[in-house]
Amino acid sequence: MSNTGALHRTSAALTRRGFLGAGGAVALGALISACGGDGGGTAASSGGGAWSFTDDRGEKIDLKARPQRVVGYVAAAAALYDFGVDQQLVGVFGPTKLKDGSPDPQAGELPVDRLEIIGNAFGEFNIEKYAALRPELLVSNMFLEDELFYVPPESKDKIYALAPSAAIAAGAVPLPKPIERTAALAAALGADVKAAKVTAAKERFEKAAEEVRAAAEAGGGLKVLAASASPDLFYASSPDKNTDLIYLKELGVDLVVPDKLDQNGYFENLSWENAGKYKADVILLDSRTQALQPKDLGDKPTWKDLPAVKAGQVVPWQPEPRFSYAGCAPILEAFAEALRSAKKTG
Repeated sequence: MSNTGALHRTSAALTRRGFLGAGGAVALGALISACGGDGGGTAASSGGGAWSFTDDRGEKIDLKARPQRVVGYVAAAAALYDFGVDQQLVGVFGPTKLKDGSPDPQAGELPVDRLEIIGNAFGEFNIEKYAALRPELLVSNMFLEDELFYVPPESKDKIYALAPSAAIAAGAVPLPKPIERTAALAAALGADVKAAKVTAAKERFEKAAEEVRAAAEAGGGLKVLAASASPDLFYASSPDKNTDLIYLKELGVDLVVPDKLDQNGYFENLSWENAGKYKADVILLDSRTQALQPKDLGDKPTWKDLPAVKAGQVVPWQPEPRFSYAGCAPILEAFAEALRSAKKTG
């Protein structure tokens, strides 16, 4: 997904935050969805025993027993929770709580008050708190090759020395892939990924995907731009790098393809003077807490002049959903509804 936020601000910041670019090929390792063999996770039995999991860097984690103390990037932890991983989760990092103390949307259904928050913003990772949790596994998404999202590069060696880490590839692959891989890790951690709750969520996801496909076909060629807004720049996102956009394109959505992408290929930096470079009937606007929202953009004349804005066809976009069926089904449903109600602007 285009991590414009750790995705926006500046191209350098975005790259540094690791969400947005895969300058080289993102290391998918073995995108093998099962929980067995060398490519997936081999879960220990409930009675104990050795445990292993091969992550999307291609690194195999071998432990004497299944991890019981897992710390994760908030969206990755929330996705694992959706698949049934619960008491093993002891800590999180990344956007977990809003300023008013309520859960950040990226926290999903996580019981955040029970978890130790070792960092709530980019660059925050309290190593002392992390060590005190006695972690047995660190989990995060991976948008840039070999970089775990929100793990500060300057202190990663100290962090990785405290516990093994598992990466879920989340860049330049269609949305179902990181969902499948998160499910594989959840199963390896002992979750029942065939439970009724998970099965129902998967069915809902698949139905929503077909609703998007049908709405795109019926829309008569609606042009959609995925974007993120910051005080100085308007980011036009590539449908070839962001995992959800790749999937929407596969479902038939006509997405704007920016022609001057950043070095990692995730988005094009546009000055606000040039925000109207790409004509679109619908704008998917980054809705995360670090991005500016429509209410914040009233002083940007070029924003108000965009055809999609004039038509009231600006749709909240979560460039970094939690990679579970439960997390992504509502997003697809909302987008399908937005497509059904949208009209051509010119």
